[in-house]
Amino acid sequence: MQFLKPAPLSLGDFRQALAANPQLGLRFRLPTGGLTPIHLHLTEVARVEKRYIDCGGTIRTDVSARLQLWAADDTDHRVGCAKALQVLERGAGLVGVTDVPLEVEHDFPFLTVFPVVGSVVEGAERIFLLAAKQADCLAPDVCIPNACKPGSGCC
Repeated sequence: MQFLKPAPLSLGDFRQALAANPQLGLRFRLPTGGLTPIHLHLTEVARVEKRYIDCGGTIRTDVSARLQLWAADDTDHRVGCAKALQVLERGAGLVGVTDVPLEVEHDFPFLTVFPVVGSVVEGAERIFLLAAKQADCLAPDVCIPNACKPGSGCC
């Protein structure tokens, strides 16, 4: 059985969802099903560029937009959709484009990066859905010879 991986939401899709209901509160649903605290801060908007070489020798570049979330002791703090849009506007020149995948960086309990894969409106909140980020081999033809692929019986 092959599981489908949800496609990451783009920064542009995120902005559209925020703008559709600016009066709503903003939360994020973690891959475990729990919600981020209502009093979180949106502390960073970043463009992240990663240049690397995979195990097969191919040089690759990934670009994404990343939001950093932080929950402080000020439990009266609230960032709603309208406020998040304002923060995104401040970072628009830095990020540059809106068709890049969006990720969220959040303490869980260690600083972890989650792809944003969708959103729902529940009550008075827009809730963005976070997925677990998984490692994968990018060069299986080099790392896993054809004669020894999983399921072939040789491994």
